[in-house]
Amino acid sequence: MQKITKAIIPVAGLGTRFLPATKAEPKEMLPIVDKPAVQYLVEEAVAAGITDIIFVTGRSKRTIEDHFDVAPGLEQALIEKGKMKEAKIVRDIANLARFAYVRQKEPKGDGDAILTAAHLMENEAVAVLFGDDLILGKTPALKQLVDAYEKHGKSVIALAQVSDEVVSSKGVVRADNIGGTLFQVHEMVEKPALKDAPSNLAVVGKYIITPDVIRTLRNVKVQEGEELRLAHALDIVARKGDIYGVELEGEWLDCGSKIGFLKATVRFGLEHAETGKEFKEFLKTLN
Repeated sequence: MQKITKAIIPVAGLGTRFLPATKAEPKEMLPIVDKPAVQYLVEEAVAAGITDIIFVTGRSKRTIEDHFDVAPGLEQALIEKGKMKEAKIVRDIANLARFAYVRQKEPKGDGDAILTAAHLMENEAVAVLFGDDLILGKTPALKQLVDAYEKHGKSVIALAQVSDEVVSSKGVVRADNIGGTLFQVHEMVEKPALKDAPSNLAVVGKYIITPDVIRTLRNVKVQEGEELRLAHALDIVARKGDIYGVELEGEWLDCGSKIGFLKATVRFGLEHAETGKEFKEFLKTLN
């Protein structure tokens, strides 16, 4: 089985929920404590053995490229001021992985974004990570998916249990538990009414997809004006019995809304070595 070395991170969205902050700054670059949100995804991928990161970008996303590029002027200025630790932090960002960038010309859906980068895959399984979903836990979320893929050789999707109140806003699965945190996925349902939901297992934006998913995605027909979604292809493949799911160990932080982003900032702030203790004491003072 070929080792997974590539990850696709689609970042072409407009980030309209976070206007006006995203008028000139990509949503993925908004900081959670001292890192942009997208850097957490890159570090998660690298911790799972990924060596190549493919960003699918859009217009006004150049700051993402700049962030993961070298910054010799900044490094030199920090060195001259004796800030060697900070200079190393800046340098290490550019060395996290090998980065490639392709542009999605129009916002036609996350499935279209993945196909935009498909020419950079050589008939191999790849990881896909979406920027709204961070997992706070001991084992990197993507590593949990990679472990399942290496055992079964099939596409794997990340899952998390959600409350009844949010089922109708998520993609949920019909699946059978086949041991521990591993599931065989049979169907994916987008935003079902609670009474129609096949389970309370929601899909988290982290995947290992095999070449058959890409081939299926290319053949999906959508109505005019409808976005091509990765979920379209995954549902088709799941109905053939070729999708596994892993219920992630760790806390799911959905950064796709303002309140979710604030919760993620608080949770990561409490875990941060520099801010955790003082931040916790501050929160105790709030009513």
